[in-house]
Amino acid sequence: MSIALTGDRPTGPLHLGHYIGSLTNRLDMQNKYQTYIMIADTQALTDYFETPEFVRKNVFQVAEDYLAVGLDACDIFIQSTIRALPELTMYYMNLVTLARVVRNPTVKAELKQKSFAANAPCGFVCYPISQAADITCVQAEFVPVGVDQLPMIEQANEIVRKFNSMYKTDVLKESQAILSPTSKLLGIDGGAKASKSLNNCIFLIDSPEVVKQKVMSMYTDPNHIRVSDPGELKGNVVFHYLDAFWEEKEELAALKAHYKKGGLGDVTIKQKLIEVLENIMQPIRERRSKIDKKQLEEIVYAGCKKANEKANDVLYKVKDAMKLNYDIV
Repeated sequence: MSIALTGDRPTGPLHLGHYIGSLTNRLDMQNKYQTYIMIADTQALTDYFETPEFVRKNVFQVAEDYLAVGLDACDIFIQSTIRALPELTMYYMNLVTLARVVRNPTVKAELKQKSFAANAPCGFVCYPISQAADITCVQAEFVPVGVDQLPMIEQANEIVRKFNSMYKTDVLKESQAILSPTSKLLGIDGGAKASKSLNNCIFLIDSPEVVKQKVMSMYTDPNHIRVSDPGELKGNVVFHYLDAFWEEKEELAALKAHYKKGGLGDVTIKQKLIEVLENIMQPIRERRSKIDKKQLEEIVYAGCKKANEKANDVLYKVKDAMKLNYDIV
């Protein structure tokens, strides 16, 4: 059976951007592939190394979000528990130049976003290499990602090809990125991207009252002052969310035409969005209410054990190809 790998950083609860960006793909993939889901706490430490307790407290929140969404046929594991990952990362570092890592478009964008210069932590800059270890440690063939992560998959595949060529082996497998129809969800404030750090998103754990409050605060068309005024769709966050989440596309097209013509108020379209989102989130809340905390831990620890066994096997084969396996007791 083919293997899929995906994951999220435990820096807070998951939100609708995660849901539409990759969770829906995972729900489909868990029935087709052997699926691993990694809670990337080690990666999260590149931003929160001085406050590891912040990362730790969110690990099981993220795992709970997975189960609440319906990802119950996957092996969920915690990145820092996989003992093979640091060693694989170290070997892969010898296959990549510093110039190539810094040239990675995702790394360049994040360095600029975080205003890093020469003070960027090595762990942050070298993340594409550790991500290659994440992917190859379970021999993942498919990785659901956002479009901004495509350079990471490309670089991981470069490492795989170089390793296999250099050591004349086929131990490592290249992976294929799986994109969703909506690769980026706007923030409810009209910002470029829904983000936990910017608090401009709707979390999967939000109550109906909070969802309503957030939708009613959404950015629409500032020139759409009266109901009778024609409305603009471009930059209208409500319609962006309706495009992403409402499956009734013919009804949505009619709603858009009405709004553009005039005679349709912002409150009406926001109420429709609330209805659409509640149809998605209510089943998530129901599944969440049935999750037992002890059982949740058992599921995650079982996933960690299984992922460790897989990663240790890959590491053994990697070291064997490099002539680094020694018969030392």
